[in-house]
Amino acid sequence: MHDETSLTIGRVNRVLGERIRPAIHSARIPLEVAANQLPGEPIPPAEALALEYGPFADDRRWGPAWGTTWFRLRGEVPAEWAGKRVEALIDLGFDVNQTGFQCEGLAYRRGPDGAPVPVKGINPRNQAVAVSESAAGGEQVELFIEGAANPVILDYHPFLPTRQGDVLTSSPEPLYRVRALDLAVFEPEVFGLALDIEVLLELQAELPETQPRRMRILQALDDCLDALDLQRITETAADARAALVDVLAAPADASAHRIAAIGHSHIDSAWLWPLRETIRKVARTTASMTTLLDEQPQYLYGMSSAQQYAWVKEHRPEVWERIRAAVADGRFLPIGGMWVESDTVMPTGESLVRQFSYGQRFFEREFGIRSRGVWLPDSFGYSPALPQLMRRAGFEWFFTQKISWNQRNVFPHHTFSWEGIDGSRIFTHFPPMDTYCSSLSGMEVAKAARQFKENRVATRSIAPVGWGDGGGGTTREMTGKAQRLANLEGSARVDWVHPDDFFDAAKAELPDPAVWVGELYLELHRGTLTSQHATKATHRRCEQALLEAELWSATAAVQRGATYPYQELDALWEQVLLHEFHDILPGTSIAWVHREAVAVLTEVLTQAQELAAEARAVLAGTGEVDLVFRPVHTPVDGDGALGAAPAAPAGEAVVLTPKDGGFRIANDLVSVTVSRDGLVTSAIDLATGREAIPEGRGANLFQLHQDFPNAWDAWDIDRYYRNRVEDLSAATSISGAVVEGSAEIVVERSFSASSLRQTISLAPGSRTLLLRNRIDWHETEKLLKLAFPLDVFARETAAETQFGFQRRTTHVNTSWEAAKFETSMHRFVLAEEDGFGVAVINDSVYGYDTARDEKDGAITTTVRVSLLRAPRFPDPDTDHGVHEITVGLVVGADPAIATTEGQRLNAPHTVVRGAEPVAPLVTLAGEGIVISSVKLADDRSGDVIVRLYEALGRRASGSLTVGFPHGGIREVSLIEDELDDPRVGGDLVLRPFEVRTLRISRR
Repeated sequence: MHDETSLTIGRVNRVLGERIRPAIHSARIPLEVAANQLPGEPIPPAEALALEYGPFADDRRWGPAWGTTWFRLRGEVPAEWAGKRVEALIDLGFDVNQTGFQCEGLAYRRGPDGAPVPVKGINPRNQAVAVSESAAGGEQVELFIEGAANPVILDYHPFLPTRQGDVLTSSPEPLYRVRALDLAVFEPEVFGLALDIEVLLELQAELPETQPRRMRILQALDDCLDALDLQRITETAADARAALVDVLAAPADASAHRIAAIGHSHIDSAWLWPLRETIRKVARTTASMTTLLDEQPQYLYGMSSAQQYAWVKEHRPEVWERIRAAVADGRFLPIGGMWVESDTVMPTGESLVRQFSYGQRFFEREFGIRSRGVWLPDSFGYSPALPQLMRRAGFEWFFTQKISWNQRNVFPHHTFSWEGIDGSRIFTHFPPMDTYCSSLSGMEVAKAARQFKENRVATRSIAPVGWGDGGGGTTREMTGKAQRLANLEGSARVDWVHPDDFFDAAKAELPDPAVWVGELYLELHRGTLTSQHATKATHRRCEQALLEAELWSATAAVQRGATYPYQELDALWEQVLLHEFHDILPGTSIAWVHREAVAVLTEVLTQAQELAAEARAVLAGTGEVDLVFRPVHTPVDGDGALGAAPAAPAGEAVVLTPKDGGFRIANDLVSVTVSRDGLVTSAIDLATGREAIPEGRGANLFQLHQDFPNAWDAWDIDRYYRNRVEDLSAATSISGAVVEGSAEIVVERSFSASSLRQTISLAPGSRTLLLRNRIDWHETEKLLKLAFPLDVFARETAAETQFGFQRRTTHVNTSWEAAKFETSMHRFVLAEEDGFGVAVINDSVYGYDTARDEKDGAITTTVRVSLLRAPRFPDPDTDHGVHEITVGLVVGADPAIATTEGQRLNAPHTVVRGAEPVAPLVTLAGEGIVISSVKLADDRSGDVIVRLYEALGRRASGSLTVGFPHGGIREVSLIEDELDDPRVGGDLVLRPFEVRTLRISRR
């Protein structure tokens, strides 16, 4: 850098920081302060304004962790401020580098009726509250601030364990000291000067060193400061700005990149704060954004997550009315169409359907609109089932940016078509500035133009503008930058644009976009498939319990005239959907969040099971017959699925024989040998004689790894964890017996600070060896895996995902494959060669890895299931306690068998004493077609909805037979909308992994 250039930049930076910005407010006087520190949880604003307010602490300290303090501020505008814009400046003790990750506030006034009127949120980047645009002098000022003393969990000491993450263990000492509660005069000319200089200073930093445009900007900045009297900033600001007029007026090139800015604040529904605090974060941010919409006529703000709107409606009605008015005005934009910005890897297909249906129903009910696209900037990877689900739910586009976080491989597109497992495609955009919290800095704007992969054929990208994660949103500084960047030489053009309009324009530019096929795998945050097992396990059981409640309640309504529990089911589904948020289900939130998540989901599970039990009782009637209710339809099912029939006679008991200190167990399908240490040393498919376990190896091997990633403890598993492993091969005891016809072997192990008790069982007529594990886990920074070396030459695995499965290679030929060293499954992963396969099924875990080994020319494949982790941040006691995890080894499996065994493990039959069999509402014939759900229609018409899919990845045909009087079968969208050209009737032809939703009219 030339000396002259560096001198100018140093001069400008010092004057801007030390003189101009401090002069934006030219005069200040302190406000009178009174306070009331609440003894417990937050209270409604109307109650807070009626509190008794006492003197504020002399040391101005306030706020035990997670506490709430209400401040009452009073003052009088001095007469000499007449004609000036007057603002209250509120600094609750902020660290200016953080927004949304420390203390925050929401400012209120009293309305004419004495009711609280929200003004705006208060945070480090938004401390000013307007008092008067043009003061008369002598006005009386009264403001109330709801101060939230949220502790800093992350930014001061990243990733260090802390007890501040739960109100039960957090510090009672005050965390913050108020710095300023003042009235001040706002100087718009000085504010404008600061923005002029900042935009030009950031722009020149992105231009080539000797480019003429850069040189002229630097000269103009020198001229500007020459015109500025540092002792009379306010009086000379206009003269200084005049020196910048020409360089700010120079227009952008005709070929300049176009940035579609949308005001935004990605607010995590829970993360380093509990759900109850998110309710207030949303209220603070939306109050600020509706105020900014009033002040900035070109500005647009977009917010996703129907749940967050619903919270404001319920808890902050005074803010809700402002949102409704701004939505009606077309400037506050509900986007995304989902209940929350959920994880998309672990929820079932039905859960994702309900994310869409509950989200779109809310937006339509409250605002009369539907979202045209799915907005998911921050989830941790994206299932290959999503393109079909988005398209069949009526969405036209998909937006995210998280894949830019990849550790190893740079994603090759920014605007492209994403193809899922069934061949469906969705038009997709990643913002090339690699952030969903843009401040429109010169670096971000230049990065967007420079990195945009489609620069040869397209001209535009999106910028979500505003502080996010912890809330805050767009600031007046950001809107001021947007105004200056609308048409500025050397910069991309910036305009406020509705995302729908951006996608329409992008499609017009790219009618034939590049195609990315398969999952959008995030090369980071692989530990989210395993952290916080209790949250994941309870959530999965809730998903199945709700499907059973819907199935049996629908059957009881149609066949017995029972009342279908619409309201109860909606309330339970909304809780489940909320807890699929991408920092709850992945296990990356503070201890408070997961403590509450397990409690809430446990209650959901209980209520869903009660609804199902009540419906089964209605269906079964009174009698002495043991009726087996079968809640799932599998790829190998014939008659009887989704109904109830008398229990079949038990099959021939499994043979259990002691062998070398261990046991051999066998039924008519498989023979299994378990060593004295509880390892599975042989598993033979009797029909083919194939051995599933390589000679000299032992499956069912627990392995303990050191697990200390470079960063993001609960999120990440780094590849080097494999370098240190302890095989937990020794058992402390082993015993076996035949119990009610099944062979059971009990193995006990202890290791480090933990212990486990495993029951190995084989039932009559089953090819699945079940491994029921009760693990008392008290490790620190460890990862527990369960390994299955298999005598299978598998070039790829098939892992279940929503409505099908995805195949992944077992080799690492490319960097893309090597990066997938920990991947996801739902209920099964299958390793298969031509003619023989072995599946590993589970009831509550999601992570697995594979390895290939060669010995004497033979290739073996090892599948390892991730069971538990022990990260210390953000929850220092992650997963400590007792967990029950069932894994199954399915010998002689193919996709149909793996799917079936996974379903049956997760949805066991229920026996009810009753009178007579229960016929299913519908019967399906067709190999490989699976019924996913049976329910009554969301519109409460009483029509029956049946969702089904092709599960084996091949074309299929079949037929659906209805077991009740009906007025016809027609296809509807995934969220039950009518289709322009529906397929009608029960004859089915499905493409591989195709999902269909059928509506059966009731007569």
